[in-house]
Amino acid sequence: MSLPISSSQTGVADVGIVVIGRNEGERLRRCFESVRGESASIVYVDSGSTDDSVAMARSLAVEVVELDRSIPFTAARARNAGVDRLMSLYPSTDLVLFVDGDCEIRAGWIAAARHAFAADPKLAAVAGRLRERFPQASIYNRLCDMEWDASPGAASSVGGIAVVRAAAFRDVAGFNPRIIAGEEPELCVRLRRAGWKIARLDAEMALHDAAMTRFSQWWKRAVRAGHAYAEGAALYGCSSERHCVRESVSGWLYGLIVPAVIVGSVLTIGPWGLALLVVYPVLLIKIALGRRRARRDPWRWSLVYSCACIVAKPAEILGQTRYWLRRLLRREPRILEHKTVN
Repeated sequence: MSLPISSSQTGVADVGIVVIGRNEGERLRRCFESVRGESASIVYVDSGSTDDSVAMARSLAVEVVELDRSIPFTAARARNAGVDRLMSLYPSTDLVLFVDGDCEIRAGWIAAARHAFAADPKLAAVAGRLRERFPQASIYNRLCDMEWDASPGAASSVGGIAVVRAAAFRDVAGFNPRIIAGEEPELCVRLRRAGWKIARLDAEMALHDAAMTRFSQWWKRAVRAGHAYAEGAALYGCSSERHCVRESVSGWLYGLIVPAVIVGSVLTIGPWGLALLVVYPVLLIKIALGRRRARRDPWRWSLVYSCACIVAKPAEILGQTRYWLRRLLRREPRILEHKTVN
């Protein structure tokens, strides 16, 4: 394990780094290389890899935590374990950079985050621009790149790649380890309730290698999103902000209720019932126009993004159904995977 580096050497000795991963292969090596010069306080948490991820991390003098395989893996559990080890080794750590093993942190990101935290003592978490490494590789990679293109400023939540103030993280007892999808927005709900702030910076943060080349991967990702919406609404849907309620209702409305009404209309009044299909072109244009106004995307990609949002609705219903069945049957949460692993 490498020794701590003084602030005079790096300027970021107060920042610890927690990397999580499972079978990420060379993507993990690239991730380590992107942060090794930023801090000596690096912990890698492995969730049951069968490749050489653990050996690679140790060969680079990275502290490794191997999660107990008898307990279901979740990203939340992994990140909590990483923070626990990080704070035991470097108790003076002020900020924690969370990064997934398939990401590469951009030069200057940690410095930008430190500056933001220094300027606002109530700031709990910040994220910057997350880009897809290979947006041209597939339409699914391109959709991920578009989804991650969020506007800077005050935010309600950040994703899995972010810098979090250690004091704020401790204040709300970290991630909920039982949440298998949408753990970051759930954490941010609790942070904001405790009086902390969340922000997105106008700075390059990381490159993400989604490696999403098949429809089945994208579909599973949408199922995972549906699960997150259902759990988020179940936990905080009755609060004033109605957390995840709109997303949950949208899935049921356009993925099940409207199609059922159309089928019922056709069966009762005949072909005229198909006129109700106009709901989807109207929705498609509405989403595309919103995308154009917010991000100024070309019409082609705005329409592709809009189509993807609509096609994802049935998958989101599957995810929501999966959550409610698991809750009803009191089953242990198990991670929902969609990526190709090496």
